[in-house]
Amino acid sequence: MAIKVGAPAPDFTLPDQHGRPTTLSAINGPVLIVFFPAAFTPVCQSELAALRELELPGITILGISCDSAYALRAFSDAEGFDFALLSDFWPHGEVARTYGAFLPERGIAGRVSVLVDGAGVVRAHWESPTGQARDPQDYVAAAARLKGQ
Repeated sequence: MAIKVGAPAPDFTLPDQHGRPTTLSAINGPVLIVFFPAAFTPVCQSELAALRELELPGITILGISCDSAYALRAFSDAEGFDFALLSDFWPHGEVARTYGAFLPERGIAGRVSVLVDGAGVVRAHWESPTGQARDPQDYVAAAARLKGQ
């Protein structure tokens, strides 16, 4: 089931690339949740590198995949990401399923992004087919709309 704009964002707690638990509801302010299929793959590398370069003041970025925290640590260290990469490894894809992002036939998260406002409400939602990058300027435009509200 896809997440709906205007609905409360389902809360979750997942370990980041350093093994520290991250809880959505504990983050103050807006959050951009970016599900991605797999670490060390070309499209995911380019998408997350583009996120690193974006100007999204006041918005916390969370990348989520079904990779282990160990793989995400190596990926983050290799790429120099300055945002959290969360592991939805076990129970496998549970958060991705909750957000309608899990691809059961492949066992990975699909390319789904969700912008959550500071009150925990979904304000924007994007999906792209596996292998096709999302446009990072969509995030910038949605962040500007959110700031203007």
